[in-house]
Amino acid sequence: MGVRIEKAGSEYWDAWARLRAELWPDGSVEHHRSELERLGSAEGSIGFVAIDAADHAIGFAEAALRHDYVNGCETSPVLFLEGIYVRRESRGQGAAQALCEAVAVWGRAAGCTEFASDALIDNLESHTFHVALGFVETERVVYFRKSL
Repeated sequence: MGVRIEKAGSEYWDAWARLRAELWPDGSVEHHRSELERLGSAEGSIGFVAIDAADHAIGFAEAALRHDYVNGCETSPVLFLEGIYVRRESRGQGAAQALCEAVAVWGRAAGCTEFASDALIDNLESHTFHVALGFVETERVVYFRKSL
């Protein structure tokens, strides 16, 4: 499988929004499209899409430079993987790794020396994925809230 990675400019927003809706189905494609318009103008954020040999978008990665505290990190800014997704039928062929490599190149160019991400505690598939790409678990956190 020949996968190429492209910076996700506005020409990819429709395909990217559909992929986002597959990963985060609580939002409609239209909702994700409007989020991408906002993301596209946000400084310190980037998106990449994975394109297969048939010229179809099969995955994406979104990242941001975080200047706030990032659990387990010691520097600032930290390159943070905000989201990554590859269609199930296209997994296991290096697309996610290539997406993460593109994100890492961008982060290094922005002066980052640490690359972080997160996953829900019960998302074991994501944990396995992160470890396979060289991430190391740093800590586990449970968030709480209380209405006022």
